[in-house]
Amino acid sequence: MKKGDVLAYVVPSSGAIERSNQASALAELRAARALAEKRLARLQELSDTVPRKDIEAAQSELSSLSERMAAVSGGLNNRDALVAPVSGVIASSNAVAGQVVDARELVFEVVDPTRLRIEALAYDAAVVSDVAGATLALGTDTVALRFIGAARSLREQALPMLFQAEGQALFKLAVGQPVKVYVQTATRVKGIRVPAQALLKSPANQTVVWVKTAAERFEPRTVTTEILDGASFAVMSGLKAGDRIATQGASLINQIR
Repeated sequence: MKKGDVLAYVVPSSGAIERSNQASALAELRAARALAEKRLARLQELSDTVPRKDIEAAQSELSSLSERMAAVSGGLNNRDALVAPVSGVIASSNAVAGQVVDARELVFEVVDPTRLRIEALAYDAAVVSDVAGATLALGTDTVALRFIGAARSLREQALPMLFQAEGQALFKLAVGQPVKVYVQTATRVKGIRVPAQALLKSPANQTVVWVKTAAERFEPRTVTTEILDGASFAVMSGLKAGDRIATQGASLINQIR
């Protein structure tokens, strides 16, 4: 939706006595306006003998009565439009037809997905000064994050860090959804990059990968790893250049004994 689009209409709630008083006032104003119109018509017919100020006073009175009628009539049949304050999508809606709402009550929440902010908590203050990049894993997709800054005060023994997300995968996120942020530091490590689905646990609870040694033959290799992002790891030991590892269906191979 765009900024200014109508989301709902709100009708002021009033009691029966208040509405009857407004209807009575409207009837009196309607009668007074009819008399003012007749008086103005008579004065205009006698415009040659009647002072100009009397005609102008009658016109002013008729105009005043018309405006008062419009104000009272608007109070009886008035409705206010709730419009979108910004362009975006509706994140939440608490509106129900016929619902009675109070002032400052949240009815619609409109957000712009392209301006979402990701908040992460850093329990190691040294990480804040060594951020080289960050990613967010959404299934098989990886969303790149740009580090905006960090707070200078602790919250629950952690420093809040703020990131800006980029990419079309943002539309899969919901406001308030818990996510896991992977922060890359400027420190470099030497290893072999492997996808996360290639890492499995052995019966001894060790991290292993399955290496293809021959046709239809795989053997497990115990490895040590470091997290790179949400979709891949760096194998620090246990593999050598040229090894072919199973990625798709590795969990099925791991069930064979």
